[in-house]
Amino acid sequence: MFFFNVKKISIFFLFYLFLNEAYANNETINALKDGSKIVFIRHSLAPGNGDPENFNLNDCSTQRNLSEKGIEQSKKIGDFFTKNKIEIDAVLSSEWCRCKDTAFHAFENFITFNALNSFYDPKFSKNEKSQIIDLKKLIEGWKSDKNLILVTHYVVISSMLNAGSSSGEIIVVNKDLEILGRMQTF
Repeated sequence: MFFFNVKKISIFFLFYLFLNEAYANNETINALKDGSKIVFIRHSLAPGNGDPENFNLNDCSTQRNLSEKGIEQSKKIGDFFTKNKIEIDAVLSSEWCRCKDTAFHAFENFITFNALNSFYDPKFSKNEKSQIIDLKKLIEGWKSDKNLILVTHYVVISSMLNAGSSSGEIIVVNKDLEILGRMQTF
């Protein structure tokens, strides 16, 4: 009898998790369809941590780049927006190649915005305060019925939203930077 109850509870728990995830995704999709949201996307899968010692912003061969899985993940991000007919005002990307590649494979058209650049490495950490100020000014001044896409890094998302993020994760916020929904793209 005890085994039956544990099994029943386990099935209920799994069913509950599945329904909540589906509900959260539907809520997130509906929020995006309503427009006027800011969408933070952490760059897709780029194995490793940080950047090599010889990092050069203008040379992708010196940077950590998207893996094949990361490229596919980026395409999946773009497919999500297309399939759900989510309107986009603009796509802004960090100047790092892994972010630009994510933006390109997901949306094709994007512009770079240096406030989205990583400040993880000690040589860039001094930029955090000014970047966050610039990013907040951009968001405060942005007005559109469509959504603003920001392709960036873990550290920027963490600093702006006080939240972690996984590779390729989509985090939808309002102009007050309140998280409305999150979606994994693996």
